[in-house]
Amino acid sequence: MFKHILVPVDFTPKNKKALEVTLQISGSEKVRVSLLHVVEIIEDATFDEFGDFYAGLQKRAEKKMAGLTAFCENHGAQVTDKIAFGNRVQEILKYAAETDVDLIVMSSHKLHLEEPSRDWGTISYKIGILSQCPVLLVK
Repeated sequence: MFKHILVPVDFTPKNKKALEVTLQISGSEKVRVSLLHVVEIIEDATFDEFGDFYAGLQKRAEKKMAGLTAFCENHGAQVTDKIAFGNRVQEILKYAAETDVDLIVMSSHKLHLEEPSRDWGTISYKIGILSQCPVLLVK
């Protein structure tokens, strides 16, 4: 059914559930799984101003990404990974559009029923609204 699944990751424990669901969906079929980590850049500053800082974040992200990639490969998935810099929502949507993603699976937290509008500014909510492909939020 799906040929290319994108899983945005932030290296928190909740990513494991999104990866497990992705692996279940992909099953034994030839489904490409892409892992994407976006390093949020500091607004109103040039990339070069914080180049060393971003280089350190990239190094740490590469180590963590290797673990997630290995986890997926150990479960038989055909996986690629990427680390991007920029606004997380924009970079996720851009990657999905440029690489013909047909499903985004991402972790999300549970909304507070007492104040549901408080959580409308989350990345997962914005991706769910703005994405041009289906989005599966895993809680």
